[in-house]
Amino acid sequence: EARVPFSVAGGVKLATIGDVQKAGADVAVAGGAIYSAADPALAAKQLRAAIN
Repeated sequence: EARVPFSVAGGVKLATIGDVQKAGADVAVAGGAIYSAADPALAAKQLRAAIN
């Protein structure tokens, strides 16, 4: 509601990325969701697909 650009870091994962997008975040940092995944490339691809 403040209408200013913002980013979200922490807790961003496949289950929450939709809410992050709906909240209007300009940037979402999903470090743990990608780097701790068994297949980081697949995790990144799934996150990207979830916001398109």
